[in-house]
Amino acid sequence: MSIMTSTFGVRCRLYTVLYVLTMNVFAVGVMNAQSDATSQKAIIAYVFVQDRILQPGEIAAEKLTRINYAFANIKQGRIVSGFKNDDQNLTTLVSLKQRNPSLTVFVSVGGWDWSGSFSDMALTRASRKTFITSALAYVERHQLDGLDIDWEYPGQAGSTNQFRAEDTQNFTLLLKELRERFTAAERRLHRPLSLSIAAGASSSYIAHTEMAKVQLYLDTVNVMAYDYYLPGETTGNHAPLFTNPDDPKQISADRSVREFEEAGVPPAKLVLGVPFYGHQWSDVADVHHGLFQPGNRVPPGYLTYATLSASLIGKGFDRYWDKASCVPYLYSVEKKTFVSYEDPESLALKARYILEHQLAGVMFWDYAADPSGTLLDTLHSTLTRTRN
Repeated sequence: MSIMTSTFGVRCRLYTVLYVLTMNVFAVGVMNAQSDATSQKAIIAYVFVQDRILQPGEIAAEKLTRINYAFANIKQGRIVSGFKNDDQNLTTLVSLKQRNPSLTVFVSVGGWDWSGSFSDMALTRASRKTFITSALAYVERHQLDGLDIDWEYPGQAGSTNQFRAEDTQNFTLLLKELRERFTAAERRLHRPLSLSIAAGASSSYIAHTEMAKVQLYLDTVNVMAYDYYLPGETTGNHAPLFTNPDDPKQISADRSVREFEEAGVPPAKLVLGVPFYGHQWSDVADVHHGLFQPGNRVPPGYLTYATLSASLIGKGFDRYWDKASCVPYLYSVEKKTFVSYEDPESLALKARYILEHQLAGVMFWDYAADPSGTLLDTLHSTLTRTRN
């Protein structure tokens, strides 16, 4: 395997140099910030607390531009709260605008486990109207700024997803009709209402949607550029920036971004999704430090950044860097365990990529995975630019 030598490796090193230069300029700007104004790319956090109540000071509102509260559900064709404390939590999140007046708060509906009702809901104009009416009422009741549709996935099986061929066109119609109702409501409410989607990063997602049409009705397309590799199959980088030539799947965030652009989505509407968590595999041979090797799922396969940074890094696990893909990974020779994850270095390079390619910004899943704020601080410092 030759991950140390490739044009991708050269590109990764170039991004590293550009990042250092950007940070130097940023530091000078901060020291002379008296007369500076700040401009910022979108920084979107998915906040997923389930039945827990958000605590004061838990969310660093000043470092975010948008919060997507996850998840609302769909019952009998209507949007409903997903968890018992949603009303209180949404009130708390909206109140954060006192600290950051430019912050927007959306509710995200669906998700991996709750996408099973989308196909039936979107099937007819009447059923779509029922949902849209309930969604608009939900947004107004909680004084939200928008709605995020997380249908996983139109025309394809997800976790609990009933799907049909008609989903492709019905997905477009759902978003078109949502946009029309939101536009009409804006005139009555005297404030903007926004609409976004959480989009699968695969080629098959694009093949089962009409992205050139869909993007017309959306403020942002949030590309879930992670989970490219999952435990239980061959190990791999689950959120690579660039495609490693030795990757059996030949996947990456860069490839996904280019495919969405080719499908008709302008870069200015594309938000790059990044994970604040990692995946781990067991029974992985010590070949290339476990990268692209057979492995098995080891509970828990999912590790938050807080967990893996506290219990794995430097504690029996060695960190390695894929110079082609611009991401780190961990391997333990003793435990024969491989971990793919994101860290400040890789996120800084992804933020540099967002600036270089003039994307709308970044979104991450999920806020609670890094209570220290280490990863968010990296994104915020890199994407916040100063100017005189």
